[in-house]
Amino acid sequence: MSKTRIGVIGCGMISDTYFNAAKRFGNIEIAACADIDMEVAKKKAEAHENLFPAKTVDELLADPSIELVINLTVPKAHAEVDMQILRAGKHAYSEKPLGVDLDQAREVMKLAAEKNLRIGCAPDTFLGGGQQTARKLIDDGWIGKPIAGTAMVLGRGPEKWAHAPFFFDYGAGPMLDLGPYYITALINLLGPAKSVTAMTTKGSETRVGGPDTVPHVYPINVTTHLTGVIEFQCGALITVITSFEVYKHGHAPIEIYGSEGTLQVPDPNTFGGPVRIFRNDYQDWVECPLSHGYTTNSRSIGAADIINALKSGRPHRASGELAFHALEIMLAFDKSSQLGAKVMLESTCKQPAPLPLGLEDGELDD
Repeated sequence: MSKTRIGVIGCGMISDTYFNAAKRFGNIEIAACADIDMEVAKKKAEAHENLFPAKTVDELLADPSIELVINLTVPKAHAEVDMQILRAGKHAYSEKPLGVDLDQAREVMKLAAEKNLRIGCAPDTFLGGGQQTARKLIDDGWIGKPIAGTAMVLGRGPEKWAHAPFFFDYGAGPMLDLGPYYITALINLLGPAKSVTAMTTKGSETRVGGPDTVPHVYPINVTTHLTGVIEFQCGALITVITSFEVYKHGHAPIEIYGSEGTLQVPDPNTFGGPVRIFRNDYQDWVECPLSHGYTTNSRSIGAADIINALKSGRPHRASGELAFHALEIMLAFDKSSQLGAKVMLESTCKQPAPLPLGLEDGELDD
């Protein structure tokens, strides 16, 4: 299999996961890494036995052998760096979210169309075996017509982490930090959405860091408890809560309630299971064997899928259109709360194609 050379911009915490998972896919080769801090890039290359060189961002973007660049910068920089990648004539795959507001995300999509380049975006966890199994069960009619459901992202957030203020600042919070996994999973399961009706709040104006860090008070600049209903075009009504205000809960990550049964969907921030189903003639939950592979951390599968899609001409699954629609849904929660009204969504997207059955590890097409 011929390999496509890709670069990585951003050598922070998540980059190791991408570098390691990329080795599973025979169609991609990490050609270089870059970071705004050259020393960070050099240390990352050394940590991976110098299998690829460290370069400046400009050097990486100027390398004509690199066709696609994975953007692992901080959320506020995603759109700006995506634009740099596209202007350099390369396809872009960004960490989530696509942008922190719709205007900048819209500019990214516009430029990609003008340049006839692919734009992709995490999360790609919906391509994992757990989510793909849940998708197949719905597609095959095991719970009948989806009518309603719940998606719950509940916890205190990383309030004691050394870089906790980042997670409680504009561009993050429970919705834009963790919401992309859940909203993208719902679109994969049910298709595009139609409207959002929501209320949002925050429990306090500040939090205190520590004990793992030097105690300090930091501001809360985003809403930290968002609750609402997403109306999907298929007719399903999904109640969603994303919160950094919960100490403990007992909710499943996602449940879909259908005319013939209920489906429990695993945590969409993972690639595996379990997937459980209850039908009207069952006595209790039944755990389903996973129908698809990629059940361990496979981040970079979305980028590998773009490469296959480029060669065959098919749409790629973790697409910019999907990420833009997910972003509009997420931002609509605060918008609906501020307006005190239902928000009709302007964007849409195609439901991503499911992965074929029977793939070997590293494969994405029959």
